[in-house]
Amino acid sequence: MTTAVSSDLRSIARRFVAARRAGESPIDYPGSMPRALDEAYAIQDFALAEDGDRIVGWKVGRIGEADLPHYDVNRLAGPIFARHVFQDQGTPLQMTIFAGGFGAAEAEFLLRIGADVSQDKVSYTMDEAAALVDAVHVGIEIASSPFPGINVHGPAVTVSDFGNNNGLIVGAEIPDWRTSGFERWPVSLLIDGAEAGRATTETMLDGAVGAVRFLLELLARRGIAIPAGTWVSTGAVTGVHEVRPGQNVVARFGDNLAITCTIEAAKTA
Repeated sequence: MTTAVSSDLRSIARRFVAARRAGESPIDYPGSMPRALDEAYAIQDFALAEDGDRIVGWKVGRIGEADLPHYDVNRLAGPIFARHVFQDQGTPLQMTIFAGGFGAAEAEFLLRIGADVSQDKVSYTMDEAAALVDAVHVGIEIASSPFPGINVHGPAVTVSDFGNNNGLIVGAEIPDWRTSGFERWPVSLLIDGAEAGRATTETMLDGAVGAVRFLLELLARRGIAIPAGTWVSTGAVTGVHEVRPGQNVVARFGDNLAITCTIEAAKTA
C-alpha cells in the first residue's frame, strides 16, 4: 500500500469516526469508495485505532447474491464496541440509529467465544470453531451508519464503516445449546407489531457456527487476537429490516424467547 493510498484510507476512517461521535447524518461517502475487501478492512483498521473503544464482539453479515461473483468469500465482518452492547432486562431498551443515514434491526443468534484465540492459527474446521463457543444467546443487532448508502454500494463499502454496526442487545442464554437444535428454531422480527421477516438459521449458508469459523480465519489473517468472552453476532436470520426513530422492534426465537427495543435517533454533538 502506497503512502498516498494509506493517507486516503485513513482520511475516510477519520471522517466516519468523527460523524459517528457527533451523531452527524446524513453524510456523503468521505472519499473514493473501496471495491476490494482488503482495502475496506484497512479502512476499518484505521478506524479501530481512531475510535479507541474496547472491542467486545464482532458482527458477521452475509454478502448479497448479486455481489458474490466479485468476491471469494460470502461473508463480511465489523467490530462491536463495549459502549454499544446492552443486556436485555425484560423491558424495551432504547437503541439508537443515525436518523438521516441508514438504520435497521436484525434478529441474530450470539455465540460467545470461551477461550483466548491467538492470530497464529489461520484455518479452522467447523468442529474446531464450535469447540471455542461456550454459550449461545438470542439477540438483536442494530445496523446503522451516517452514510445512507452503506448497503447500496457493495460489501466493501459496508465493511469500511464498521460493517454497519451500531448496537447489540444480548438476550437470554439458550440452555444446552449443542443439543437444543436452535438453528432449526423459527425466528421472526416484528416492527410496530407487523411481521417483517421469518426464517431459520439453517437457511444461512453454513449456519451460526460457520459464521464463527469465518470470523476466526478473517481475524487471524488481519493479525487480530480474540479474547475470551467475545461475542459473535452471526448474521440476520430473517433479513435486514430498515427502521426509523419511534418504531418498536420485537425479535422472537423459538417458542418462548423474545427481545423488545425501541428505536431512537442518535444524539448530535
